[in-house]
Amino acid sequence: MSLSKTTLGPFELFTIETGDFRLDGGAMFGVVPKTLWSRSLPADEKNRIPMTMRCLLIKSNNTGKLYLIDNGAGSKFNEKMQGIYQLDQSSKNLEHSFAEHGFRFEDVTDVIFTHLHFDHCGGTSFYNDNDELELTFPKAAYHVVGSHWENANDPNAREKASFFPENIDPIKDSGNLNLVEEDHEYEPGLSAISVNGHTIGQQLPKIEADGKTMVFVADLLPTHVHVPLPWVMGYDMYPVQTLDEKDAFLKEAADKKWNLYLEHDADHEMIRVEYENHRFSVSKKFSLNDL
Repeated sequence: MSLSKTTLGPFELFTIETGDFRLDGGAMFGVVPKTLWSRSLPADEKNRIPMTMRCLLIKSNNTGKLYLIDNGAGSKFNEKMQGIYQLDQSSKNLEHSFAEHGFRFEDVTDVIFTHLHFDHCGGTSFYNDNDELELTFPKAAYHVVGSHWENANDPNAREKASFFPENIDPIKDSGNLNLVEEDHEYEPGLSAISVNGHTIGQQLPKIEADGKTMVFVADLLPTHVHVPLPWVMGYDMYPVQTLDEKDAFLKEAADKKWNLYLEHDADHEMIRVEYENHRFSVSKKFSLNDL
């Protein structure tokens, strides 16, 4: 599998594939009936749909920083969890992606977490030969929205299952945790849009250069099938807030022709959206190479 890359102003962008997995289709589409969502994403015998964990590496030629946005589920799953989520890293994983692009884990200066659910931050650490947790990116600073960090360390009963101590604790103990405000600017041209419907303090990295805008949409839009406004995940903590956030975000994305980078869509890397007759739809599907 050949990975995508492109240049946008001072930023070099690289697709990082970290593995495939499956989640329950009903949970992924909430109140939307299976007869509708299964037309686009057929489920397996356990009602699970195919998903991926697609991250993004950003090299800034202005600052010399190498940013990694999210890092997948990692390698710490036991056999039971592997079976539940059908995690497959045989062809897609962090090591292969970094090697194909010619980078080492030690090169990463900054990890930007959209949020800390297990499929977004599990690759931060791994069990070494002594069965001890070790940081994958030993020289990196770890950026999390402050309100989300509080939530991840004291979650409600419903969201608790998405935050794994073996993922959170190494970040906490690293000495390199940086809590940021909402809508934080990391450097000129690289900022974040904060949304709070899926989980409190999720941030969507936004790159602006050469007259183009690209947004890493994380779990606001897990797949291209989630573009219609009411198609909201059952996993979202505050689904009505997600509706409002999607509406505002997609109107601006359609009006300004933003390029949206999909983290979980197994088949499509990027999309653009349009707004016609009071409805949102996908107007274009493409890869990072075509940006």
